[in-house]
Amino acid sequence: MSRSHSASRRQFLGTTAALSAASAVSLGQDGPKAPDKVVVGIMGTSRGAGLASVFASLPGVEVKYVCDVDTNRLNTLQESLSKKVPYNVTGVTDFRKILDDKDVHALVCAAPNHWHAPAGIMACVAGKHAYVEKPCSHNPREGELLVEAARKYKRCVQMGNQRRSSDKTKEGIQLVKDGAIGRVYYSRSWYAANRGPIGKGTPAPVPPHIDYELWQGPAPRVPFTSNRLHYNWHWNWHFGNGELGNNGVHSIDLCRWGLGVDYPTRVISAGGRYVFDDDQETADTHVVSFEFPGERQIIWECLSCNRYGMDGTGFGATFHGEKGTVRLSEWGFALFDDKGKELQRSDGTDGMTAHAQNFVDAIRAENPSMLNSEIEEGHKSTLLCHLGNIALRTGDALKCDPSNGRIQSNDAAMALWSRQYEKGWEPTI
Repeated sequence: MSRSHSASRRQFLGTTAALSAASAVSLGQDGPKAPDKVVVGIMGTSRGAGLASVFASLPGVEVKYVCDVDTNRLNTLQESLSKKVPYNVTGVTDFRKILDDKDVHALVCAAPNHWHAPAGIMACVAGKHAYVEKPCSHNPREGELLVEAARKYKRCVQMGNQRRSSDKTKEGIQLVKDGAIGRVYYSRSWYAANRGPIGKGTPAPVPPHIDYELWQGPAPRVPFTSNRLHYNWHWNWHFGNGELGNNGVHSIDLCRWGLGVDYPTRVISAGGRYVFDDDQETADTHVVSFEFPGERQIIWECLSCNRYGMDGTGFGATFHGEKGTVRLSEWGFALFDDKGKELQRSDGTDGMTAHAQNFVDAIRAENPSMLNSEIEEGHKSTLLCHLGNIALRTGDALKCDPSNGRIQSNDAAMALWSRQYEKGWEPTI
């Protein structure tokens, strides 16, 4: 063990050991109750590796399990995390073993999108709290069911849109809500990246270290192909939601939050595969418009293959009011008057640790209303992404019920509201 590693381990022990050993878990028929030590299991080791480190760094939190259907990735994370914490980390390939453990308080789901809501629902049914990565569902109906499960079982369920816990982001949003730019009527957002092609996949044998059956889980079975795992499933409708669900949900959530809107009345979407001829089904260039009651609008622009987004940046959201503009950057904000003169600027830091801490605090308080992104809020923002994708896939302008976001007078569009499930994996509350 290196000297630097020994020092970091001692520092970790000093900040966590007291609370980690402070109290035994008290159990009730609905699951573990309001502990000083919160025990979690991490499902998925791509995004999950970062989440495991964040949760393990919080005082009084024990990451008892890490889980992945790929044993190579699982072993790597289990080994690296075990070097950082003063307790044993168990590696499992089946996340249901985490749900079966009466000492576990929460499941952190960072598996692919088609797992987010089904795993979150199963966690609630098992009496666990759930942190689900964005988007919180693969389709609109799953989001509705996840909200219902959180309510029925009185669980804390948080979505991983961590900007909701970033101090400077909250400060910028508060400027909007406090009237610093007058009545706000329009918000725009964007994501720009430089993703390359994924090529043309071919049928291939499943690698021996991957449980592909469990990887598919609730999704109807399709053959294994050479270019889908572990990331390119994002661009396949069967498992993913494209860039809109992958990164658009972050900035669209900011727009909806600042504009103070819930469900749209109308959604228009256009885009396609403009850059590469490969196996991706989702758009690499995409624009969506959402109209809301009270003459308010949100737009989102995606450039998956060009890093020059709006204002020359790769990510952001702006709010336009009668007296000026507020622009949110990755973790900060700027305020402009109605002539475009900058009046104020403040840069912040990543809100991920604060977001995880907020989730843990809500579990300890047994109070879902404490959550910075309680799952109903996560569902509303995720639903906008689903509606944008449905409008793109059908080529229709969608008319929506502003009370719940459901599509009106369009059977073809509503056919994409849910999905077929592999037998035995249907979400059940």
